[in-house]
Amino acid sequence: MPSTLPEPHKSDSPNTEADSLSWEEELDSAIFTFEDIQTELNYKQAKTALRNLVSNLDLTPQEKSGLEAEIADLESMLGKLECMVVQIAAFGMVGRGKSSLLNALVGQSVFETGPLHGVTRAEQRVNWSISEEVIGKTERALRVTLPAIGKSQVELIDTPGLDEVDGETRSALAQQVAKQADLILFVITGDMTKIEHEALGQLREAGKPIILVFNKVDQYPEADRMAIYHKIRDDRVRELVSPEEIVMAAASPLLKTAVRRPDGTRGVQLRSGNAQVDELKLKILEILHREGKALVALNTMLFADNVNEQLVQRKLMIREQNANQLIWKAVMTKAVAIALNPVTIVDILSSIVIDIALILGLSQLYGIPMTEAGAVKLLQKIALSMGGIGASELLANLGLSGLKTLLGISASATAGISLGPYISVALTQAGVAGVSSYGIGQVTKAYLANGATWGPDGPKAVVSRILATLDETSILNRIKDELQLKLKVRR
Repeated sequence: MPSTLPEPHKSDSPNTEADSLSWEEELDSAIFTFEDIQTELNYKQAKTALRNLVSNLDLTPQEKSGLEAEIADLESMLGKLECMVVQIAAFGMVGRGKSSLLNALVGQSVFETGPLHGVTRAEQRVNWSISEEVIGKTERALRVTLPAIGKSQVELIDTPGLDEVDGETRSALAQQVAKQADLILFVITGDMTKIEHEALGQLREAGKPIILVFNKVDQYPEADRMAIYHKIRDDRVRELVSPEEIVMAAASPLLKTAVRRPDGTRGVQLRSGNAQVDELKLKILEILHREGKALVALNTMLFADNVNEQLVQRKLMIREQNANQLIWKAVMTKAVAIALNPVTIVDILSSIVIDIALILGLSQLYGIPMTEAGAVKLLQKIALSMGGIGASELLANLGLSGLKTLLGISASATAGISLGPYISVALTQAGVAGVSSYGIGQVTKAYLANGATWGPDGPKAVVSRILATLDETSILNRIKDELQLKLKVRR
């Protein structure tokens, strides 16, 4: 059977006070028997985890750039956990009475309303102290808090109509609020439109509890009201919302009153009646008692996990960029050193020193401490795993260095004629050495990014995968082009 609007309590009823006390006792009982221990532990664990996340972000100004809003959201969510705030957001199309509905829940005109569509132009919030709310006309203050010691707050959030102009902006706003909200009120005023059905489906994907509120029911005769209710329940939202999640309300009902005109004739005048939102209040309270703290903790951690993933991706992207810049700097340093140095043994030693410095620099960038001895061992392991490139660099250094030395010595005897071949040999040797350092740098980067481990396949497999992706010809040409520019400047 569908839920119907509860009748207002009559003040002269002898059972009014007894019923009120019974209701209050039931609420107290529900509060303190809501899986107290486990829920409290989960809530505290979520709060501790989020507090640690916020305090240990360890982001540089470059890493923070562009993510200021997300970081602020994390801090806001921590405050939400600290103060035990439940956020309830109202969604719906223009003219569905979202603001009026929230005002009825609060008991005063807080959210902006008006005769024109689209009065709510931006997100509006208000903290709703449920403990001071009144159900019906009992005039009994209800003690309604989340299951824990101390006072909790419920924050009501009003949003612009989902179908307003500038819909893309408001759609983004709706998605953002839906991610943070713990409970969603989706407001309709009759049979659902296609846009409403699609919007409800999108909000359902957020994984949050939803109450479908059939508002303005005072505008329908009883038979029509129930026909629309059954159509919505059995057809429109059968796959999205359960019957228990559908309630009816009249946030700002208009009552017809007979009046006598000055000329003596009788007429009908419309006046504002009392808001009929008791059923919605009770449904909200039911969800808060059943899932309150667990709901807040879960939703907060899901949101925090999403933001943290963005922060991690941003950090990794910037670290990747910095690592590539460091690798290329080492490549060109090595290439210049090799090209300008005519002594074979110095070529080999300088190559090793630059590669070790590169490994140490990358380890510092990735926050993994490494000694020079550790860098030497890692370089040896990488060199052995690289096979072809490592061997080609050694042969190039031995063969080309000897030829380069000979050409350099004969330059004075040939009146500089041998300098042309010397530069060609130097560029080739520098290019081979640079490609080798580039490969070493990329392998080291992958090793450190993986937590200083090679993974289950071992170093050879990692090295092989990375080398397979290197375009040696392109790298070699880039090294030669930049090296020629540097050598011209030095001249």
